[in-house]
Amino acid sequence: MDTIASLFSFITTPVSWVIVQFHTVYGAIFGPDTGWAWGLSIVSLVILIRICLIPLFVKQIKATRAMQTLQPEMKKIQERYKNDKQRQSEEMMKLYKESGTNPLSSCLPILAQSPFFFALYHVLNGIASGQTIGVINQSLLESARKAHIFGAPLAAKFKDSAETIHALGASVVDVRVVTVVMIVMMSASQFYTQRQLMTKNVDTTVKTPFMQQQKMLMYVFPIMFAVFGINFPVGVLIYWLTTNVWTMGQQMYVIHNNPTPGSKAQAAYLERLTKHVTHHGKVRRRSEKTIVKAIVTKGRDRNEFERKFINGLTKAGLAAQADGTVVKSESQAVVEAEDGTTTTTAPRRQQPKRQTKAQRQTGGTKPAGDDTSATSLEKSDEPEDAKPAAAKQPQKPGSGTRSKAQSGQRKGGPQRPKSPSKK
Repeated sequence: MDTIASLFSFITTPVSWVIVQFHTVYGAIFGPDTGWAWGLSIVSLVILIRICLIPLFVKQIKATRAMQTLQPEMKKIQERYKNDKQRQSEEMMKLYKESGTNPLSSCLPILAQSPFFFALYHVLNGIASGQTIGVINQSLLESARKAHIFGAPLAAKFKDSAETIHALGASVVDVRVVTVVMIVMMSASQFYTQRQLMTKNVDTTVKTPFMQQQKMLMYVFPIMFAVFGINFPVGVLIYWLTTNVWTMGQQMYVIHNNPTPGSKAQAAYLERLTKHVTHHGKVRRRSEKTIVKAIVTKGRDRNEFERKFINGLTKAGLAAQADGTVVKSESQAVVEAEDGTTTTTAPRRQQPKRQTKAQRQTGGTKPAGDDTSATSLEKSDEPEDAKPAAAKQPQKPGSGTRSKAQSGQRKGGPQRPKSPSKK
């Protein structure tokens, strides 16, 4: 660890300068030699670094979601070229280039803060060995060696010998208890952060190897922190615990306000958004408009939760627009009562008039304005004696043309000869 930290010794001067500036502020409040002054200086250093890394964190979120989207295509490439590793790599790089995705983008925040982590380790290691480093002179060195966090010196480690710990003015029990508690909290925060990502912010409709890798890291990272934590000074444990808590809170905010499509977090978010929009009748935040716009753009490619969101707006008499806004739907009528409440009713679809049996046999109802009805009325006014005799005689069912057709006679044509009866 000391060898790795020495590689980043070029950044120890800026890191030590930032710590000293924060120590000047907190030292005026809590006292220059207290653990609160030096401990809060380290915490403030973490917050400053993480604020500067927010743009990289946004890129990490976009890269992670882009990789989740590409997982089905990547799986197809692996199955298609499973016997040709070179062609497989070429197709993967082509897919990354076409989609504008970089697999290393998801590691940018960790890679970016690694130099500051090792530089802080180098500074605290110098304090533990009694050496001035960076802008920390002899007076600041003595002040830092006197600072204790709950009885444990900032430069003390879990594996330090009793002589080293006594030289820093502390007891072995205090150092072991404080370091163990910090290591447990550090590992637990890392596990909860990764578990929150796997259980709430992952698309459950797509099963890919990426999910298995994330699930494995959920258990590997806490173990790694526990193993390496016994070699970290108390000051570094404060740094790493603070950055884990910051990451956990930052991820909770992202999951709550911008969840991954198809995840459980998106279902909860769209449910809240539906209640909010139906209550106020509009979308107020820009982030909400962006999400509604993305859902409208998908069209038929919407997932189950997004379709449920659109259907909920439709039932409330609202319609999502392409620009992310929500307006009243024209397909439904909104009726306002006397007490000021509004009820949404959909227009009834007019059912076609049912036809009688006679109308279905004659080919349906006759159009309006047909003269046949008037003609029939005029004929009905004639006296019964004026009608032909044949018309007066009622016809038996099955008589007429139908009986002729059944008897084998052809209407208006040559008659078919009767076949001789067979005895």
